[in-house]
Amino acid sequence: MVRIGIDFGGTKIEAAALSADGQLLATLRTATPGSYDAAIAAVGDLVARIEQQVGASGSVGIGAPGSISPRSGVMRNANATYLNGRTFREDLSSALGRPIRLANDANCLALSEAIDGAAQGARTTFAIILGTGCGGGLVVDGKLIEGASGVGGEWGHIPLPWPDATEFEGPACWCGQRGCVETWVSGSGLRRDFKTVTGRELTGEAIVEAADAGDLGAMAAIERLTQRLARAMAVICNIVDPDVFVLGGGLSNIEALYDRLPGLIAPFVFADQWDGRVVKARWGDSSGVRGAARLWDTAGWAGDVAA
Repeated sequence: MVRIGIDFGGTKIEAAALSADGQLLATLRTATPGSYDAAIAAVGDLVARIEQQVGASGSVGIGAPGSISPRSGVMRNANATYLNGRTFREDLSSALGRPIRLANDANCLALSEAIDGAAQGARTTFAIILGTGCGGGLVVDGKLIEGASGVGGEWGHIPLPWPDATEFEGPACWCGQRGCVETWVSGSGLRRDFKTVTGRELTGEAIVEAADAGDLGAMAAIERLTQRLARAMAVICNIVDPDVFVLGGGLSNIEALYDRLPGLIAPFVFADQWDGRVVKARWGDSSGVRGAARLWDTAGWAGDVAA
């Protein structure tokens, strides 16, 4: 049986079929629809088409924005807001006629990279998505750690640690708090910070390109981002002490991060030395969909739902 992964994104839904040894057999994409019923139908269509393409049926894992509440069983915190409050996993299971495994998209990145990606062989992996927002996922001994409330790894909604006078009390976050890491260490946070300091409005990608071209304002913004990211990562070191951090998302393409971060993290870690690694995701944009497929390679999945 093949492993089918679905990466349910804000603008696109991607499907991938993997062989038992992790070889990519086929991929398909479609635009993310704007309604719940259409989303269920779109996922069902992708699964049917990819199974037809590879000539075999498969298990299905979903990487989704947000997470499932262990208490109510419904989706929450999804940026595709029509998923919130719905029994998305159960409805997909019914539509596809088989059990479904579903995890947060950052958790899927972590699982993918821990199994056969940049963190392969590490005991403890913390994966970070640096995109429009800021997500995280934790894998220990090959198993996702989602926590009692299903919010394990949600480091984007801790306060920015060790803030200076210019950072306190921080911008308002969509979660209802202020000064969350996500408001600083993300594509949207980079754009806001750059505009606040320079008065100029550029996309995150344009800021990175300007920094590479020697623009002093852009270079300073990237340096502030890097410093804040290091402080936030040091908190994770002081809690779970991962062997390796894996970075994904658009901002993970800032090559200077990998040289700068280890030295900036170490002074904030409560230890005599820190030798952790910071690496880029091996599978890049495909890590999420590969990790979704790999949900069926983890034992004892508490959230399994039969069709």
